[in-house]
Amino acid sequence: MKNREVAALLYQMAELLELHAENRFKIIAFSKAARAIESLPEDITVVCKEKRLQSVPGVGKAIAQKVEEYLRTGKIEAHQELLAGTPPGLVELLQISGLGPKTVSLLHEKLNITNLQELEAAAREHRIRRLPRMGPTRETNILKSIERYKKRSTRILYSTAEPIVNDILARLRDMEGLEHITVAGSFRRARETVGDIDILATASRPEEVVAAFVRIPLVEEVLAQGPTKASVIVQETIQVDLRIVEHQSFGTVLQYFTGSKEHNVRLRQLALSRGFSLSEYSLTRLADSRDIFYDREEDVYAALGLPYIAPEMREDRGEIEAALRGALPQLLELKDIRGDLHVHSDWSDGRASILEMANAAMALGYEYIALCDHSPSVGIAGGLDPEKLERKIKAIAAVNESLQQKEIDFTVLAGTEVDIKADGRLDYPDDLLARCDVVVASVHMGLQQSERSITGRLISAIENENVDIIAHPTGRIIDEREAYEVDIQAVLKAAARTKTVLEINSYPSRLDLNDVNSRAAKEMGAMLCINSDAHDAKQLLNMKYGVNVARRAWLERNNVINTLPLKQLLSLLRR
Repeated sequence: MKNREVAALLYQMAELLELHAENRFKIIAFSKAARAIESLPEDITVVCKEKRLQSVPGVGKAIAQKVEEYLRTGKIEAHQELLAGTPPGLVELLQISGLGPKTVSLLHEKLNITNLQELEAAAREHRIRRLPRMGPTRETNILKSIERYKKRSTRILYSTAEPIVNDILARLRDMEGLEHITVAGSFRRARETVGDIDILATASRPEEVVAAFVRIPLVEEVLAQGPTKASVIVQETIQVDLRIVEHQSFGTVLQYFTGSKEHNVRLRQLALSRGFSLSEYSLTRLADSRDIFYDREEDVYAALGLPYIAPEMREDRGEIEAALRGALPQLLELKDIRGDLHVHSDWSDGRASILEMANAAMALGYEYIALCDHSPSVGIAGGLDPEKLERKIKAIAAVNESLQQKEIDFTVLAGTEVDIKADGRLDYPDDLLARCDVVVASVHMGLQQSERSITGRLISAIENENVDIIAHPTGRIIDEREAYEVDIQAVLKAAARTKTVLEINSYPSRLDLNDVNSRAAKEMGAMLCINSDAHDAKQLLNMKYGVNVARRAWLERNNVINTLPLKQLLSLLRR
């Protein structure tokens, strides 16, 4: 987690430097170092102790010294100086979606805006639209972003909660006398965002476990502590609750603290209809008031005449009815995934070579990956012009030939993430797309167009015979950018009709399609794939987050194309 802390600080320094119109190369250096540290597979504190900071790509002597300073003192003097020289309100404005340092600097210089309230007033008074490169649409979008910022969720991304959960469980799991320990709540249901983190345990010496829990280095504040439970704060705002329960009730308690409120209400109604009362601690037989205890969740469901319902499905979306009919799906598992059909390399904005990405995929047990670097319209991502894409196709062929000579059964597919332009045309000609093994099409620009325009763009791409997959179909970024205006039902129907595949993008802040739309796609007969959208080798591990979405969407192996062996996959794509 220190890696993310350090990266976030360097990112902010880059923004502050840009706000102060500092040297462009200095700004780029801080951004590059932040990206490198964020994706570093090692703990940055270990790298620092071993004097290897400058071996990290993009981390030069000056930035290495600042990282050492932060790890030693908890702050960077140069960062403190930048903050001191910046009105505090401007730093907050950088958190508003769509406002980069250049725009904030323009607003400050031309309108003397120094905080969120002044920004909102200027937008409502139509003063922003008169500035260069702004206009009415930009002004309206700023107001929308301010509203979203004010309503921003206190919940955190699942991927942010995950290392916290793993750290706590790892530190407590081997304690003497601890029998069971697991996470419950929305994290166990694999919601895309998580509120408070709930941890349940059974132990013969609960007070010792509680005492160890509140002393974990991650803990910044203890809110409450008793003999069997405690609540703490980590990472400034995240609450973690530990509750130690009787072993005999562990199954019932775990079921109660995992299911959504709606799922639990339905389960209690079912219990009443069968002559029982279900509480968080026991199942009570109404005929004689006898309490029945269960230490396993499976036994709780079995007692009510139900098969086990996976945690990801416990949202009251028909899972209890399906269980009663014996119609629960056989949910997809991470081990079912045979390859990744949307990854990037250093040919565009990725940070690893084709061979490095291939080696990382092989280490995960994959049979194939598709290198889908950006097309030229996405200039900020180093999109490939047609000639460069042709060179990349040849480079991939050379890598495959090398693998074959070594008798390695793995294939790199030549792909592209082609942009769907504002007028609906694709960023490459059809004859070049036809030479790619996998064509992923996506929208990156013109996000403010009308619903009719964006829906038309997506359907136009879906109907192009060379397009295999539509990537991150609604364009949303969780808690940062809402989905663009799109008739998602029309998109799903078109995909089902043309057999075009829809992506569940596993990038932790995207998870797009979401679980509701993915399930709707399945019910319409559309095929899906789960891709990492990895920009370096480490990000291939993002696949698990997309699998979480798929399980919440009730997807089975036969709904997801990258569970297929390569030969069947290519046959399906060619169809």
